[in-house]
Amino acid sequence: MEQQTTMSSSRPRVLVKHPALAIASMLIGAFVGMFSETSLNIALPKLMASLNISTATVQWLVTGYMLIIGIILPLNSLITKWFSTRQVVIFGLVDFLVGAVIAALAPSFSILLFGRMIQGVATGLLLPLMFTVAMQVSAPAKLGATMGICTMVIMFAPAIGPTLTGLILAKLSWHWIFWAFVPFLVIALIFAFTSLENVGNLSKPKIDVISILTSVVGFASIVISVSFASSKGWGSLGLLLFGIIVLAIYAYRQVHIAEPILNLKIFANSAFRTGALMVMLDFGIILSTMYILPMYMQKGLLLPVAMTGIIMLPGGIVNAFVSAVSGNLFDNFGAKWLSRLGFLIALIGSIMLLTTSTQTTVAFIIVAHVILMIGCPLAMSPSQTHALSALKSPASSSDGSTIMNTLQQITGAISTALATSLLGIGEAASQANAQGAFTAGVHMAVYLPIALSVIALIITFTTHSFKEQD
Repeated sequence: MEQQTTMSSSRPRVLVKHPALAIASMLIGAFVGMFSETSLNIALPKLMASLNISTATVQWLVTGYMLIIGIILPLNSLITKWFSTRQVVIFGLVDFLVGAVIAALAPSFSILLFGRMIQGVATGLLLPLMFTVAMQVSAPAKLGATMGICTMVIMFAPAIGPTLTGLILAKLSWHWIFWAFVPFLVIALIFAFTSLENVGNLSKPKIDVISILTSVVGFASIVISVSFASSKGWGSLGLLLFGIIVLAIYAYRQVHIAEPILNLKIFANSAFRTGALMVMLDFGIILSTMYILPMYMQKGLLLPVAMTGIIMLPGGIVNAFVSAVSGNLFDNFGAKWLSRLGFLIALIGSIMLLTTSTQTTVAFIIVAHVILMIGCPLAMSPSQTHALSALKSPASSSDGSTIMNTLQQITGAISTALATSLLGIGEAASQANAQGAFTAGVHMAVYLPIALSVIALIITFTTHSFKEQD
């Protein structure tokens, strides 16, 4: 279908008949993908018992998923220059559906892991494409609101994951976590077949094999190394160093070849650079606290799995509401003050977790979680829109979306590994009983989101592109 691109500041970059329907399939697919990223955290103990596997082995259900996402994401920009929007989205949704069914029917760990990795391919394709299409089909006056909805998917899905998983596991087996994906994916496929229009041009650039290899090896090495570090310690960082060196080669090549897989020169844009950094820090706060909180409630407060999920429900609902509202607020106020306020609120919520004990009330945990779920999305959507709106061409928007989503996944892997390490250090140093020692470990781990919040706050007050933006 022929697209009309407009230069008018009051009209979308690409005109489509139904902008909302054009991104509906990607919104649903991305929601399922992000939900899948945290949904298994609360189910890991049951999976260990059901499949008779160790903690180190079961962790690969999370690590393997993130590993495949980390490999696919950097290649997304190249893929969308060779295949149309409809082709990529429909393939991604069918791929996720196949992976979900395989995982739901899996009789063994190896088949379950295979299903998870298939799902990772789909998430790596759908996440950045959702933001790219939203940037192209939204009118400038509504861009913040549209991006707020997209951000709501990214924020709400991992926040609500533990709640829904806890409710499922209270009555059903772990297989039903994956069966729950199926109806959403079928609905997304219906939207894709009936309403999705192609956005962007297929330039079909030359495929640079060296860039692909260095991208795959570099990102895979980093994700695997930090995942190993979370369980085996940070004493041996050879694989991480290797990954960094390979990625440095990859980055150098992208800057110097005529047709790069990913245009890293957009980092020269200070607004994009600042926004991307804010998104990374925010995502680190979210994933580290989402990792810490369920374990604290189960091992520090000795609450059952289902209760843990219910306790996290109010925060998930607030997260969704604030994510949507923050997009509209960006249209009126810009990113600067919203980001400052968001990170300040997130800092308060993180500090509250530092004051917990084995006797902390459920009400206090709910309040702390809700405060976190106000602050993080309040900063996330404006930061993301601030970054992507600074990139004017469709090609640079696609590269920017791919870069930010890739950095989010790496940040997620690193922040989870750091939180695990800090938790272990605090637990080992404590002289209390098992319950008290674990709570002490949680306190040590909470210093990570506190530090990330402080760093983000400082940057919002000192970075040039934020200070003079509004």
